[in-house]
Amino acid sequence: MTEKVLINRKKGMLALMLTILLYLAAIVGCIYGGYIVSRDGLPVLLVISIIWLCIGWLPFCGLKVLKPQEALVLTLFGKYVGTLKNEGFYFVNPFCTSVNPAAKTKLSQSGDVDSSSKSLFSMKLGDEHMTSEMGSKKISIKIMTLNNSRQKINDCLGNPVEIGIAVMWRVVDTAKAVFNVDNYKEYLSLQCDSALRNIVRLYPYDVAQGVDTTGDGIADEGSLRGSSEVVAARIREEIQQKVAEAGLEVIEARITYLAYAPEIAAVMLQRQQASAIIDARKMIVDGAVGMVEMALERLNENNVVELDEERKAAMVSNLLVVLCGNHDAQPVVNSGSLY
Repeated sequence: MTEKVLINRKKGMLALMLTILLYLAAIVGCIYGGYIVSRDGLPVLLVISIIWLCIGWLPFCGLKVLKPQEALVLTLFGKYVGTLKNEGFYFVNPFCTSVNPAAKTKLSQSGDVDSSSKSLFSMKLGDEHMTSEMGSKKISIKIMTLNNSRQKINDCLGNPVEIGIAVMWRVVDTAKAVFNVDNYKEYLSLQCDSALRNIVRLYPYDVAQGVDTTGDGIADEGSLRGSSEVVAARIREEIQQKVAEAGLEVIEARITYLAYAPEIAAVMLQRQQASAIIDARKMIVDGAVGMVEMALERLNENNVVELDEERKAAMVSNLLVVLCGNHDAQPVVNSGSLY
C-alpha cells in the first residue's frame, strides 16, 4: 500500500458558500413554487426545491478541516482513494469515510490523553473541541513520545534488571500505518518491548570480563550503565527495522530508567562496595610500597643508619602497618639502644 496525497482539494469554502446559496435558492423556490401551484398547478419548481432541502445537507459531509501536522485517510466504499495531508479547508466526495484504527487507543505517550479525566463541570460547559477530538479519525504526523512501562529483563550474565525507554516517533506513511497493521500504536508499543528485550540480553549491567557485546568475537567493555548511548542507538535501529512496514519513523530512543531488580539490588550494592574497597586498598598498598622503597633508598644514600636485613624487614613491616592501616598510628618511643 502506497500513500497517495490528494492535492487541489482545498475548495471547502467555495463548496460551503455554494451549498448555502443553493439552500437559500431552494427556500425561495418553495415560496415562489407554492405561489405558482396556486395559480397554474405546475409543481415542478416546488418539487425540486423540496428535494434539495431534503438532500442538500449531503455536501456538508464532504467538508474537512485540517490543522497543521494532521492527516486524514479517506476510503470510498472500501477502496483507498487518498490522504489529505496539509492544513486547510477541503471538499471531498461526501460519501468518503475517514479511517484511523488507532483513534481510540490510549497509551502512555504524548497526544493520548484520557478524556475520562475531564471534570463534569467542563463537560456541562459543552466542550465541543473535546467531543470532536474523541470522535476524530485524524492522524497526527507530529513527533510523538512513547514512554513504555518498565520491564524486568535478565542481562547477559543472568542478573535481572529493570529498564525503561522513551521513544520519539512519527507517522511518515499514513496508508501503511492504517492498512498494513491493525493498530499502529499498539504495534509500535509491542515492537519497543520486543526490541528492548533483544538488545538488553546482549549487555551486562556493569562492565564484565570476557563479554562480547558487539558480536565480533572480541571481548569489550560494553555495559548497560556505561554504554547507554550505544545501547539506545541499537534499540532504535531494532525498532525501526520492525516498524518500517507500518509507515512509522523512529527518531530517537533513550533509556529513562535503569536499575537492578529489587530482589538482588542489595546484594549487588554490597558487591559494588566490596569492589570499590578492593580497588581503594590496591591503590593504598601500591602507594605504601613506593613510599617504603623511597625511604630505604634515602636512608641508604645519606648513610643515616645502617640496617641489617632483619631490621629492614621490621622497618618495612612497621611502615606498611602505619601507611595501610585504617586508624592513625600510635607510635612507641624506644629510649634505649636500637640493638
